[in-house]
Amino acid sequence: MPVIINNIISALNEGEQEIISRALRSVGVKDAVRASVWKTSLDARKRTDIHYVSSVYAELSSAEEENRLCKSRASVSYAADCRVEAVKGTARPEGRICIAGFGPAGMFCSLILAENGYKPIVFERGADVDARVKAVSGFWSGGELDTRTNVQFGEGGAGTFSDGKLTTRIKDPLCRYVLERFVSFGAPEEILCKAKPHIGTDLLRDIVRRLRERVIELGGEVRFLSPVTDLDLTDRRISSVVTPSGSESCSAFVLAAGHSARDTFEMLAQKGIFIEPKPFSVGFRIEHKQTAVDESLYGELAGSQLLPKGEYQLSCRDPKGRAVYTFCMCPGGVVVPAASEKDTVVTNGMSEFARSAENANAAVAAAVSTADFGTGIFDGMYFAREIEKKAFALSGSYKAPAASVGGFMDGKAEISDKISPSYARGVVPCDLSRLFPESITEALRFGLNDFARKMRCFGDRDALITAPETRTSSPVRVTRGESLNSISCDNLFPCGEGAGYAGGIMSAAVDGIKIALEIMRRQAPE
Repeated sequence: MPVIINNIISALNEGEQEIISRALRSVGVKDAVRASVWKTSLDARKRTDIHYVSSVYAELSSAEEENRLCKSRASVSYAADCRVEAVKGTARPEGRICIAGFGPAGMFCSLILAENGYKPIVFERGADVDARVKAVSGFWSGGELDTRTNVQFGEGGAGTFSDGKLTTRIKDPLCRYVLERFVSFGAPEEILCKAKPHIGTDLLRDIVRRLRERVIELGGEVRFLSPVTDLDLTDRRISSVVTPSGSESCSAFVLAAGHSARDTFEMLAQKGIFIEPKPFSVGFRIEHKQTAVDESLYGELAGSQLLPKGEYQLSCRDPKGRAVYTFCMCPGGVVVPAASEKDTVVTNGMSEFARSAENANAAVAAAVSTADFGTGIFDGMYFAREIEKKAFALSGSYKAPAASVGGFMDGKAEISDKISPSYARGVVPCDLSRLFPESITEALRFGLNDFARKMRCFGDRDALITAPETRTSSPVRVTRGESLNSISCDNLFPCGEGAGYAGGIMSAAVDGIKIALEIMRRQAPE
């Protein structure tokens, strides 16, 4: 089995072959049958010693030599097997495999099913990606909000209007499989070896479209503007799902609806499906000049063509133990209007593959739990909604309430002219301490002070804050057991970020694959 040689340090200007040669020499191997750079990450912890750290994939001349290296060298490990192998059941329950949602979880669940001879039907509440882009662009240009299809709802899920990050904290061989599938649908091959890969919203849209076409080519079906509005549930099984166009007989139901499908969660609770509240986070978007971020990270090397656009990830805890952290950092990106309900303001971050916009932005978020919003199933969901409504009231429109860092710290409605707001609907200077509960405001202020000690750009009182960020993750979990089905329904499979089992494109896609494998284990292809 091929091996991975880890911790190979290289200069910024070294090429792939030099890295591979150094890796082989480091373990006493003269040559390999096949070798390539597996992963590369930038180490910029010391601005006087910025370098790359790589791992190298190597297929050696014999299994014995690979085994010897894995046993004798701490830096060498076997390459994980990332194949997807389905075990298919023999049972033939009535109905089709129905999937609610065509975000990352629903896309990969339907893809794996379709490629193994099953014919899933996907109900996506939003529009196809082309119609969705048109609706979103209209809203951003000052038009009406379409509550059916927007930044949260539609083909590709919320990630379609994001940086297209493919990073994750989960350690699962299927992550590599997901990356390879993205490449097969048109993503740049560089995502396979970058430690922090991203696709960008512009490339992601074409990839999503091609993936859908593959599902349909294999006999699957994707219906847009088709929210699941009801379920026929008897004796712990869903027999059919109901949409505005009618009822569909169902053998298995995959709930991959995303974290903003609030009415869907309420419908499930009314049907007796067990749902529990879970912690999430709220905060705002902060914008700096990308050049300021680069200078904070790279020092005198800022601007070098050998270095990527600077990105960061910061965290701390306030004196009361509340976590504050940066989230979904978008180098060279923009802050986007992301509301899905009338008369609310929601922000998110987005960038294209080139990351070429003037500003960088990231969420600065404070963790919230039942201690903040209550123990009811939907108290967290309603807590977030109230912040979104209050933001609309503060600005008086779909413009976003905003302040400079200095204004936020001092409780003033002030904006500096040094940072041009990228929020398409425009911003209104507001005292943002009026937006959040006092404990959240204080935690966010503490976080900004802490981050300023770690990165110089965070000490800039002219940096721009745009609020609120409330859709960091799902405020509920549709609880499932070890067999991946709901603990209150045998053929309901909660899946992905909305159901509380993922946090981003990669982990949601992996979860969708695992759900597909479990369904296939239980039943035969149609």
